[in-house]
Amino acid sequence: MELDDRAEDLASDLGVDKEEVKADLQNLVEYSVPIDEAVQSLRRKYGDGSSGGGGTPSSKDIAEITPDDSNVTVTGVVLTAGKRSIRYQGSDHVIVEGRLADETGVIDYTAWEDFGLSSGETITAGNAGVREWDGEPELNLGESTSLSFLEKSLEVPHEIGGDAQLADLQTGDRAVTIEVSVLECERKTIDGRDGETDILSGVVGDESGRLPFTNWDPAPEIEEGGSVRIENAYVQEFRGVPEVNVSEFSTVTALGRGIDVGSDTATMDIGEAVATGGVYDVEVVGNLLAVRDGSGLIQRCPECYRVIQKGQCRTHGDVDGIDDMRVKAILDDGTGAVTVVLDDELTERVYGGTLEDALEQAREAMDQEVVADRIRERIVGREYRVRGHLSVDEYGANLDAETFEESDDDPAARATAFLEEVDA
Repeated sequence: MELDDRAEDLASDLGVDKEEVKADLQNLVEYSVPIDEAVQSLRRKYGDGSSGGGGTPSSKDIAEITPDDSNVTVTGVVLTAGKRSIRYQGSDHVIVEGRLADETGVIDYTAWEDFGLSSGETITAGNAGVREWDGEPELNLGESTSLSFLEKSLEVPHEIGGDAQLADLQTGDRAVTIEVSVLECERKTIDGRDGETDILSGVVGDESGRLPFTNWDPAPEIEEGGSVRIENAYVQEFRGVPEVNVSEFSTVTALGRGIDVGSDTATMDIGEAVATGGVYDVEVVGNLLAVRDGSGLIQRCPECYRVIQKGQCRTHGDVDGIDDMRVKAILDDGTGAVTVVLDDELTERVYGGTLEDALEQAREAMDQEVVADRIRERIVGREYRVRGHLSVDEYGANLDAETFEESDDDPAARATAFLEEVDA
């Protein structure tokens, strides 16, 4: 295991206890500090200021950098630079993240020291660490990095600054700037790392689409119905889809104009949608093949609202469950399959009655499965057009439906179009 090996080597070099070094190293890594930076931090902590390794790293074009490189020297233009706070060893640490470009390509970077980086500057970073992140190389600029600002600007075929539309954002993007309409906004109190914390969460939109957001340091400019410009936001995955995160280092400005929000959603084949790894707002059409177990009448935990089994919540143990309804159904269009999840309102509609009606039917039959059976009779074997939020994880693809309508497409016309496509 790499961490064990690094801890053993470090303890041997420094002449200190391996378990103590390992515990410190594990703590840093758990707080997203790259292992090379963590090792250097512990060398400083235990009194060895060496930077490890020998010689001056070779200069490389960005397109030549691979995850197999350990350290490089690179010259490029700072396309974006945004601050963010992380916590390790019990204290907050401010990092700067963004993208660096030269004539050959673009690479993400994280600066663990305050180099005073800002968009548009041309820099040379000597002895920059390289790590692999999501299969791609990423630069790490730390204490052992020598950084200089060049007077002559490098011309690069990339736009400077983080302006983006919502449809273009991907998990992992940093220092982005968006202009959006706040479609939904709710203040919540959560159990954060410093105890109870107030946040804002909701949905923002622009002409390209919609995405959920979280504002960790509630900005008064963000309110439902308003339009704002948000600078230095970052994008993380939440429930399988990209989410815009607004931090204390973000700049939020109220706009004196409205932002048009696109009414059209992306329509995809199921296979194409699943291949994206998660889409916040997508429409698919397919045949409903089956209604899965766990559909119909269910019970939820009154504390966390998770589905419970036999009065047992995985988090809260024995609870008095709250009656509810849902549907989990398999939708297939020939290119792929997805589990469509209907909430209580959509479930009542396809069931053809209310929750109280379903409970009464179950009592009369002395079997709550009759509710799921009735739903199966109504929807299995039909074609549906479903719009919602798609998440993909190790358990498969799930589409939380916002709309669920039987398709009015002509099957004969679709079959003809399919055959024409095959023949072509």
